[in-house]
Amino acid sequence: MENITSAISVQVDSQDKEMANDILKSLGLNMSTYVNMAIKQLLYTNGLPFEVKNPSNNETVNNRQDINEIIKEKSTNNHSDYAPMPNLVEFLK
Repeated sequence: MENITSAISVQVDSQDKEMANDILKSLGLNMSTYVNMAIKQLLYTNGLPFEVKNPSNNETVNNRQDINEIIKEKSTNNHSDYAPMPNLVEFLK
């Protein structure tokens, strides 16, 4: 059976495309080969072959948890390492 190919046209940020092409070139690949590889992986895994998440939301949640742990630890240990407030603010930067 003969393979019939189809063209795909996508809009991407020019700078992103240039950086992606540079990376692919250093790997000995071109954009067409990479897109074909990505599609084959999509079919093979029956889904995205990588984790998709919103890093800014996860980062915010992690930062809040870290801050809450610091506050809880300092309040339960009754330490005054971060008094006055500017010392705590400087530590959290």
